[in-house]
Amino acid sequence: MLRIGIDVGGTHTDAVLLDGDAVIASTKALTSADVTTGILDALEAILVDHAGREGAIEAVMLGTTQFTNAVIERRELTQVAAVRIGMPSGTGIPPMIGWPEDLAACLGDNVYMLRGGYLYDGWPLSALDDDEIAAVVDDLKAKKIQAVAISSAFSPMNAEPEQRVAMRIRAAIPGVRITESHSIGRLGILERENAALLNASLLSFADRVVTSFVEAIRRRGLTCRFFVSQNDGTLMDAEFARQFPALTFASGPTNSLRGACKLTGLDDAIVVDIGGTTSDIGILQDGFPRESNVVIEVGGVRTNFRMPDILAIGLGGGSLVSADGKTIGPQSVGHNLVSEGLVFGGKTLTATDIVVATGLVEIGESSHVAGLRPETREAATLEISRMLNAGIEKMKPSSDPLPVILVGGGAVLITEDLAAASSMLRPEHAGVANAIGAAIAQIGGESERLVSYEKIPRQEAVQEVTQEAMALALAAGADSASLRVADVEETSISYMAGNTARLRVKVVGDIAALEKPGSEETTA
Repeated sequence: MLRIGIDVGGTHTDAVLLDGDAVIASTKALTSADVTTGILDALEAILVDHAGREGAIEAVMLGTTQFTNAVIERRELTQVAAVRIGMPSGTGIPPMIGWPEDLAACLGDNVYMLRGGYLYDGWPLSALDDDEIAAVVDDLKAKKIQAVAISSAFSPMNAEPEQRVAMRIRAAIPGVRITESHSIGRLGILERENAALLNASLLSFADRVVTSFVEAIRRRGLTCRFFVSQNDGTLMDAEFARQFPALTFASGPTNSLRGACKLTGLDDAIVVDIGGTTSDIGILQDGFPRESNVVIEVGGVRTNFRMPDILAIGLGGGSLVSADGKTIGPQSVGHNLVSEGLVFGGKTLTATDIVVATGLVEIGESSHVAGLRPETREAATLEISRMLNAGIEKMKPSSDPLPVILVGGGAVLITEDLAAASSMLRPEHAGVANAIGAAIAQIGGESERLVSYEKIPRQEAVQEVTQEAMALALAAGADSASLRVADVEETSISYMAGNTARLRVKVVGDIAALEKPGSEETTA
């Protein structure tokens, strides 16, 4: 089966063409300002030697930083109404508390508090009030608000209040875009509400972005299905991506880890993905990225997304190097490396210039760094190793040695073994590991619940949560016959009665049977 994987980064747009497990074409194209041009350039590069085989390509998988960048840069965000269901006890901390002022201003000050919601054990806080809901609907219509985030107390355990309110709003306001917090976040109403608000603010932008991606693929003559990478190493189809753009946050590093796993066959390892600006260090566990167990900030906002545990350090191919070589980054020339780096005829000393000066790497014109002082070169080389060794030691799950896999276009920066690694692997096609990770990804689903083992046997609870996760995977486009449990996380909650535990189950599966090119399904 032919598949295309694409990863749109801040500097490069990487693409690969896979025939089964074999990489038959790959490229790194500069990311364009409009993104679409860069994607078309990448597609053209990998298909130039495979003209006439477009009809055999069954799927395109794409990873993108578009939505993360939109939040960080405070652009393309729409006003959102925050509807919280949890009165009378849920009014102590209002929505968007602690948000950066400029980001909060983008979403507006449209906050509504409703009675309702449940406790962790299923007992209702209070009943929903129809008159309250009607008043909210009327105000939303009057303000012409078209994006709404609905959050209810313990909604991952009982989503009925969010669903009821959403149904009322949809019936009254045609075309309204709604994010229900139980569908995107984990337990913890404040962080889950934040995740829902960010997602809702991106829905209009997501519709345009996904449409432009699909159009770019069609313009190249591809009629296959299209998928977008999620931040847990799985995929979602185009329609799902329009609804949940925030699930793409940190999908780039995730794709790199999955690609590293595929290229080496190692399920447990440290992966260092070196790009133009940063080095992302992550941990592979059982073939998937280790997920973070702490609150994740996106654009200065606390969320509880299922995010990979990634340490980003300011070291990349375009990182600025001081005159004495003792300081590297965090500033970088980024995609301007090809014009500003010394080896490309520029006037800025970068990390790439340092490795070329060692004579171990051939990039650009080495004669341009022939006059670099040996002490500067040696100091910078030592600093590169020091920065990466320190980062790896921070991320190691224990003192036990683990192999390190180097991927990314900047992996050439590492010319010697690292002391923190038990071994080092530089696999073939390491420069496009992110695109490979996108191409091989599966469809996933995840469910989380607080359960009392005094009320329900453990085995039955695991089965129920697993079924919920499978339903989510099927909704995202998974093949039911291939679904398998990828992870079960069980945490005892000592301060709750009834032998209570937090139970989280993740399932993955292959893409559901692909429709033949030209079918109605392919027009996502």
